[in-house]
Amino acid sequence: MYKGLLLPYPTANLVLDVVMLFLFLGIEVIRLFFATKGNLCQRMMPLGISLAMTFPSAMMAFYYFLVQTYVLRLEAVMSAILLIFCGLELVLEVFTLATFNSMDTY
Repeated sequence: MYKGLLLPYPTANLVLDVVMLFLFLGIEVIRLFFATKGNLCQRMMPLGISLAMTFPSAMMAFYYFLVQTYVLRLEAVMSAILLIFCGLELVLEVFTLATFNSMDTY
């Protein structure tokens, strides 16, 4: 809303950025739901789905980090922090999947 009102935003780009924001919200909610469910139930399938959805989530964070029409400094900092957390979650999900896999063999 802030950028749309104060900056000379082309209408098509504003619509694209808003649609991408809602798509990003949906992806993040679903990814975090499956990560939480997989971790609490110690199930590999939900955690694997969350792992697979980490890549689209990171791509959306990268879009808001560099590619959107106007990138505010605050958005760049928040997107960089989100990318760092996505990377850490990716590493932790792989280790957790390996742990769950080794538990299933016994």
